[in-house]
Amino acid sequence: MSKLEIIVASTRPGRVGPSVAEWIEKEAAEHGGFTETEVVDLAEVNLPFMNEPHHPRLGRYTHQHTLDWSAKISEADAFVFVMPEYNFGYNAELKNAIDYLHNEWQYKPVGMVSYGGVSAGTRAAQMIKQVVTTLKMTPVFEAVSIPFVNQFIDEDKRLVPNDIMRGAADAMLDELVRMTEALRPLRESAAS
Repeated sequence: MSKLEIIVASTRPGRVGPSVAEWIEKEAAEHGGFTETEVVDLAEVNLPFMNEPHHPRLGRYTHQHTLDWSAKISEADAFVFVMPEYNFGYNAELKNAIDYLHNEWQYKPVGMVSYGGVSAGTRAAQMIKQVVTTLKMTPVFEAVSIPFVNQFIDEDKRLVPNDIMRGAADAMLDELVRMTEALRPLRESAAS
């Protein structure tokens, strides 16, 4: 039993993140490596800019939105961040969502599905690795990088992947499954 949460990082109007996440969720379902897959949209989670008075590592949360976010992240065994690149980096909403918590992220692998223009969001994906490893997360090498993402969005706002994207998604999901199982004893030990 393992759960994959696909986190949509972008919250701005007109975003393509939900279209990319819908495709990744479909790929994950077809892959079959996780017993449950869920898309978590930061626009719907709607966390305010960090407003907890205590350091997240203490787990002494005072706001219901933080308690709800903690419960959501705690139930996952692995993640995929569906993330845009803003000014050569990852977006503030994703960083804020990560910073709200501490222990809930530990010993869980994370895959990156980045998108953007010519760089396909690769600079953002690279930059966030420093953040997630500090929280004892394990970013997998295999990733999906989508250049000029709008060329893959059809008139119904669905992402239409090419063979390279499908192959990259499959490789990323394979590695996420392996790392989820490899890190399971550490997650169980930390939870007890």
